[in-house]
Amino acid sequence: MKVLVTVKEVAEVEEDFELDGLHVAEQYLEYDLNEWDEYAVEEAVQIAEENDDVEVVSVTIGPERSEETIRMALAKGVDRAIRVWDDALEDVDLLDVGAKTRLLSAVVEEEDPDLVLTGVQANDDSFGATGVSLASAIDFEWAAVVNALDLDVDGGVANLRRELEGGVEELSNVDLPAVLSIQTGINEPRYASLRGIRQAQSKEIKPQSLSDLGLDASAVESQLVLTDMYEPETESDAVYFEGEAADQAAELAAVLRDKGVGAQ
Repeated sequence: MKVLVTVKEVAEVEEDFELDGLHVAEQYLEYDLNEWDEYAVEEAVQIAEENDDVEVVSVTIGPERSEETIRMALAKGVDRAIRVWDDALEDVDLLDVGAKTRLLSAVVEEEDPDLVLTGVQANDDSFGATGVSLASAIDFEWAAVVNALDLDVDGGVANLRRELEGGVEELSNVDLPAVLSIQTGINEPRYASLRGIRQAQSKEIKPQSLSDLGLDASAVESQLVLTDMYEPETESDAVYFEGEAADQAAELAAVLRDKGVGAQ
């Protein structure tokens, strides 16, 4: 059995930063593994630990810099990784869901996995649609926002629980092959051990260009265009009350009276 996990490197912005055109200046960014993807990786590794003959493969769309983040997934138990990048991606400001779907679909066609796990969404763009879009493109069964999973490998069925709106949860069975988007809290992501970190250095990260995947530059054409980047302006200033609790309460009451709160 093969489990393919999509992972993404996301940027975290320092509290004080400066803009460089349409982007945050590079010196104010730190990169890390997307939070939701950490849970997807952990779920895949647990499946491999609980069943025989399971290979876990991760796939990332990102430049060479992202290999440091990819190694984090390898150190936690992923067997090997694929990194998709091409010169045609250098000038794309923001990949839309369609472009990501085309790239990941080509990887699925090449790898032929039995199960694909994605995070529900990414910390940066928060689209929350890639998993479902991928399932539609490759004609796999799917389930979104999965917060509990019991995989019957021999029966080829994923028994799962998923979150719906309004706090409702749904119990469902999904036949494999399938795409499942994993919610935070489904497990407790492990820390990479020293042994895992050492082993990760020798694990394969296979670079794949568009031509390697049988695609051309049209595959990464995105309908999203960044037109501006700015810090939002505050419409008002916060007022802080100093002193003892009683003094603060009196000042707050005076402000509320001035605003007409409680007036009949």
